Amino acid sequence: MRNVIIIGSGPAGFTAAIYASRANLQPLLFEGDAYAKAPEPQAGGQLMITTEVENYPGFPDGVEGPDLMEKMRAQAKRFGTECLEEVVTKVDFSKRPFRVWVGETLHEAKAIIIATGARARYLGLPSELKFYNRGVSACATCDGFAFKGKEIVVVGGGDSAMEEGNYLTKFATKLTLVHRREEFRASKIMLDRLRQNPKVAWKLNKEVLEIFGDDRVRGVRLKDTKTGAVTDYKTDGVFLAIGHEPNTKVFQGQVALDEKGYVKLEKHTHTSVEGVFASGDVSDSRYRQAVTAAGTGCAAAIDCERWLEEHP
Repeated sequence: MRNVIIIGSGPAGFTAAIYASRANLQPLLFEGDAYAKAPEPQAGGQLMITTEVENYPGFPDGVEGPDLMEKMRAQAKRFGTECLEEVVTKVDFSKRPFRVWVGETLHEAKAIIIATGARARYLGLPSELKFYNRGVSACATCDGFAFKGKEIVVVGGGDSAMEEGNYLTKFATKLTLVHRREEFRASKIMLDRLRQNPKVAWKLNKEVLEIFGDDRVRGVRLKDTKTGAVTDYKTDGVFLAIGHEPNTKVFQGQVALDEKGYVKLEKHTHTSVEGVFASGDVSDSRYRQAVTAAGTGCAAAIDCERWLEEHP
């Protein structure tokens, strides 16, 4: 029987573990699969597939994503967190103690913190994984600065594509938006904002067949969705803006999820189930930043500690 089980690692999970272990809750943390590759959920979260992180406070010269996660992991373990590189396959939050399975192995806890994060949607091309962090990105806020003075492509047609595109024009000399149709899911105000930007070009009714290059991205191969014609288009980078997917499959039917599959928070970090808390990108479709994930990880641990005091 554990006081608290933390499901998921990354900035949210490890920060929750640091605070929970310092509160003498002796948490057990399930990190996930250490060998998963993008776009699959990975132990340590999305920062494990991010090279240089320049916007996390305290690192004026930047820090490699995996290095930052290893420091957080070491800090959590220093205070007594038990970390297991295992994937939770089933949960039962219908009553206390809460039950968590890894395969056939059962673990029980008085409280749960969900920190399984979210992952960017991908096109499903082998080449996008080949060039990940070498010209392919799914986070404009994280990687936009690295494309200062470059020409880049943004793939997508929703609000996230418009928002990412507008942000990236701060750095790029030219931005080309590639979309499968002429119609957009994006709101009119977001679409008009990008249309009025002189740096933006449009490739509509186009589908990305391939991303090609040498040591880095050099271009994309596009197929016209109306004529079938295939052309190559030169670019220095490809940003995927076709949405994110929260890693909540194992929690379906256990806690309330919103229409996009994110964990719904009732108050602060409390979920619909008393004693189950959530932090990080698994319950945040808006910010999706390492620093905000860490902040909510801290909040979840504090909420959990106080709840356990009231519900021994």
